[in-house]
Amino acid sequence: MAKITHSLLIKGGRVIDPANGIDATSDVLIVDDHIAAVHPSVEIEAHETIDATGKIVVPGLIDMHVHLREPGQEYKEDFESGSRAAAAGGFTTVATMPNTKPVVDNPYLVEAMIDRAAEVGLINIKIIGALTKGQRGEQLADLAQMDEVGAVAFSDDGHFVDSAKMFLNALDYLKPLDRLVICHEEETTLVKGGSMNESLNSARLGLKGRPSIAEDIAIARDCLLADYACARVHFAHVSSARAVDIIRSTKERGVRVSAECTPQHLTLTDDLVDPASAATKINPPLRTKADCEALLAGLIDGTIDCLVTDHSPHAMYEKELPYNQAQSGFPGLETALAVMLTEFVWTGRLPLDKLIEKMTIAPANLFGLDGGTLSVGARADVAIFDPSLEWTVDAKEFFSKAKFSPFDGKKLKGRVTHTVCNGKVVFKI
Repeated sequence: MAKITHSLLIKGGRVIDPANGIDATSDVLIVDDHIAAVHPSVEIEAHETIDATGKIVVPGLIDMHVHLREPGQEYKEDFESGSRAAAAGGFTTVATMPNTKPVVDNPYLVEAMIDRAAEVGLINIKIIGALTKGQRGEQLADLAQMDEVGAVAFSDDGHFVDSAKMFLNALDYLKPLDRLVICHEEETTLVKGGSMNESLNSARLGLKGRPSIAEDIAIARDCLLADYACARVHFAHVSSARAVDIIRSTKERGVRVSAECTPQHLTLTDDLVDPASAATKINPPLRTKADCEALLAGLIDGTIDCLVTDHSPHAMYEKELPYNQAQSGFPGLETALAVMLTEFVWTGRLPLDKLIEKMTIAPANLFGLDGGTLSVGARADVAIFDPSLEWTVDAKEFFSKAKFSPFDGKKLKGRVTHTVCNGKVVFKI
């Protein structure tokens, strides 16, 4: 029998593990890097004990859509700062997008990023490879080779693949690999030069819009191509009510499409846009209250499979520009869980176990990852949060290098107190 080098006992918390249908007060015993027991009472002298009384214990959160900016844009974020931000938000696994400098479109870069993540990351950092070379949409990237060395999915995120033929070729090529294509869906000619949702608000503010129909057209096309190719397609950061309807009807026909949404697209609307602050500038843009409601309905009924942050850090000088010139995105890892708890769970609009499912086992199953469960023998990735802890977002205190957020100054209820990754406490307050 292998010698136990470390044991960690989490005592008396409310354990919620949707993968196993668990919602009960229990102890969780971690031995080295795996879950050894989940039981109402574990009597053992552990090397380390966390008193979780009054707290909620869940599998480590998983976010399959972040931008950690390595390689080439480390002034915005890097694997070390990004993993600290993730740990502070309860995330133990994230997948980083390939729209870096250079673009991660070959196996050598994938291997280098995996090595880099193992060297400096506090959590599990997965690598998503580009779908086309340079994300230019002209030639397929080295998909099989990237898959072989460990890429977990492929995406030209930030870019719509304009050529239907190129996209269909990618689906046919990836089908035997059973890897997901993650699609940024905005028909290019309809959004060029736009900086916010096209609406009365954009007209009032004098800002060129990015209409929701651009997303709807793109998603409709790729639903049809997924059906035609009998392939898997995943839609990134869905923001439009009509897009939710299209995805829902496509799923009902048995087509293997899936989708994600973000806390910001669920909670914020385009009437919050202030040209004096680009914190609300994201891509796709904030839309209407009706879109938010449709996304929530889709999250509840399973049309939307998982929740992501689209964590998109930038340097302050890139955001402190006129709205139409500023970079899109903001850091979301440190606020996502608390925003969802405050806006939806505590208000009774979303069951807590449903939220945890969408942030743990659902993305794990969708992308074929280890994790998302507290099953005995599983990797010991755990998040603990205090549901009663009230706090006010202060972006200046983020672990991320990016110090801005549309949630800055917002009062939230519920905060991560401990994050355990691979059996080690990587964050605590």
